[in-house]
Amino acid sequence: MHRPEPSPPGESRSLVAVSLAIVYLVWGSTYLALRYGLEGFPPLLMNGIRLLLAGALLYPIARKRGGPAPTRLEWRNTALTGTILFIGGLGFVTIAEDNGVGSGLVASAVAVMPLWAALWSGLFGRWPSRLEWVGLVVGLSGVALLSQEGDFQASPTGTVLMVLSPILWAFGSAVTVRLRHPKGLVGSAAQMLGGGLSLTIVGLARGETITGTPGLKATLALLYLAIFGSIVAYTAYAYLLAHTRAAVATSYAYVNPVVAVLLGITLGDEVIGGWAYAGLPVILAGVALVGLAQRRRVVSRQP
Repeated sequence: MHRPEPSPPGESRSLVAVSLAIVYLVWGSTYLALRYGLEGFPPLLMNGIRLLLAGALLYPIARKRGGPAPTRLEWRNTALTGTILFIGGLGFVTIAEDNGVGSGLVASAVAVMPLWAALWSGLFGRWPSRLEWVGLVVGLSGVALLSQEGDFQASPTGTVLMVLSPILWAFGSAVTVRLRHPKGLVGSAAQMLGGGLSLTIVGLARGETITGTPGLKATLALLYLAIFGSIVAYTAYAYLLAHTRAAVATSYAYVNPVVAVLLGITLGDEVIGGWAYAGLPVILAGVALVGLAQRRRVVSRQP
């Protein structure tokens, strides 16, 4: 496949800055967009439609850029991992919001995903280091604080789903890197198609239906999630992975919850109490400790 010519330093810095802004703001805003989408769509069907639309748009673009078509095994693997990732990572999140949990609180709870990723790595053969264990204890203490917030206290279903969601997303991520998948954007599009189909089937089995014509706000939210949340932001993230250190590319994990909380308060008229303000910094501190431990491990392996 043809490799693009490297960008001049000034242009590369500009593209990195733009890509970071997209990943920070767009992914941080998707939690509020989900809440708006729920005004016209049921949770699983909304995400199923979103992913099928995004995958159908992204797949031909990825193929035109030179990505090879997935094999039958790769289609099977992407369907499996897409189902785990998107039913857990998107479906559970949206059902929690549909049960009254605010978008900012949902994003705060999802922020613990790197902690669960460290634990899943242990089950796959690399147990957390001492500093990672400290980060896990700190981060999960933040979750305990966050669980005292009013929305979680009023919605036991939402609380359970927000505990399970980052666990399943981390598990799906761990499985993805261990199964044969198509490379690059072709793989992402295939996962979206597989996950979107699974969400649609489970939504229909759950009895979800779209009653009436969704309003303009809900329709625009769904289109925003499909085009910006799933295609534009992921493309920007892929650029960051290719042109920056992993610590820079994955810094969205610290920024997205803050963006989501601010948008929920300012645009979504959400009210967040003291438990959320206490829990979120503790969660992010735990995630930072895990990230520091992992960077130390990478540095220690370098000659």
